Amino acid sequence: MSLDSSLKFGTSGLRGLAVELEGRAARQYTAAFLRHLASTGQTGMGQVFLGHDFRPSSRAILHDCAIAIRHAGLDAVDCGALPTPALALHAQARGCAAIMVTGSHIPADRNGLKFYSPNGEIGKPDEKGIVDWLDYGDIPDINVALANEADQARERYFERFTSFLPENTLTGMRIGVFEHSTVARDLLGRVLRHFGAETVSLGRIDGFVPVDTESFNDPVFKRVPGWIAEYWLDAVVSADGDGDRPLLVDEKGQFIRGDVLGLLAARHLHAESVVTPVTSNSAIEDLDLFDKVVRTRVGSPFVIEAMKTATGAVVGFEANGGTLIGNGVSSFGGRLKNLETRDAIVPILSAFGESLRLRMTVSELIADLPLKHALADRLQNVPSDSSAAFLNRLRQDATYAARIFDRWGVSRHADIDGLQFWTQSGDMVHFRASGNAPELRCYVEANSLARAEELVTWGLEVARRETLA
Repeated sequence: MSLDSSLKFGTSGLRGLAVELEGRAARQYTAAFLRHLASTGQTGMGQVFLGHDFRPSSRAILHDCAIAIRHAGLDAVDCGALPTPALALHAQARGCAAIMVTGSHIPADRNGLKFYSPNGEIGKPDEKGIVDWLDYGDIPDINVALANEADQARERYFERFTSFLPENTLTGMRIGVFEHSTVARDLLGRVLRHFGAETVSLGRIDGFVPVDTESFNDPVFKRVPGWIAEYWLDAVVSADGDGDRPLLVDEKGQFIRGDVLGLLAARHLHAESVVTPVTSNSAIEDLDLFDKVVRTRVGSPFVIEAMKTATGAVVGFEANGGTLIGNGVSSFGGRLKNLETRDAIVPILSAFGESLRLRMTVSELIADLPLKHALADRLQNVPSDSSAAFLNRLRQDATYAARIFDRWGVSRHADIDGLQFWTQSGDMVHFRASGNAPELRCYVEANSLARAEELVTWGLEVARRETLA
């Protein structure tokens, strides 16, 4: 007997429908994770730390994980609702494994598990190991008394940032925190106030709304630019549901793309090697800021794997802006401990730090970067087989691809993670199926913002016509 088919490992963790993950499946995947750790000598200190986001299903799924942990003879520790990087940091410091219950930015009817060994976020070989250890047997209910270290985990994460910038760096700034339902909302505001900023709470809700920080056209962001003028703000900041992807809107109400925030973080932290997926801006190599830029497939496991062999001070970031800290990295206050999992606060603070260092506003800072204009959006509720059929036809049928791109012409294409097409004018369109949800993503780069907006609108129209007709 197999577990429900919607559950699978994507770009970061196990994902699927919440109703299929809750109960038996969550317990089985947790048990398999623990068996895999035991088989590879990574059990750690006998505890497994648990955290969750604000999705309606997350608390119940955390309880299922705790039951499986207790059946395995280990102790479950509840860290409550907190950012994924905060959970990872606390568990690593205690020499223990961790599981974050989160669906991140995907729709609210879905959820997932992010697994951490005592050494950090697991990789693709670990995912295979977990699947290999699934035995699909029932794990019965038992009463589990959870130790609680929520306050300690949040405090450890806050302390990580207290010397990230010079004291009072943000004094005089008025920053809006779009709180919605991100678990990072309180910590993000607290960190900003620590450096002297005045913060304004915006859009806080008691329920849950999925926020994709790469999809600026999402209706959830409609009010954000207007808040700048309404509340006399210098910026608006936020994060996704589990607090590992940043959002920053500058003083002009312009959304800053995630890979630009990651780039600013790498520059601010004096990275020598940068690791980033193919979906990040293609001009990064041309900036000559780093000794080496390594490109990977999309997904934190691929970035982390490449970071392990990179040299010098190593910073990784994804196109969503989530920034990973590798070896040899220092901030203003000295050495920054490795945390090779996505983080939203690092790139936000780095952008403000670079703004201070260069005595520029955030908008001037971004305009000073000689990058192509890049945008991304996604088409939701696209069955995976429809996305695959569309991409395979583009890949295998040159006549079909030429017809699709007839309006722009094609000078070359690449088949790395999804399909990238460069137009005759040098712009780029990248179609890629999401690894986490039934979505088809479209990334574009162009020599002007107007053309980028035109291309991403066109790309989504093509994707809708070819996959949902």
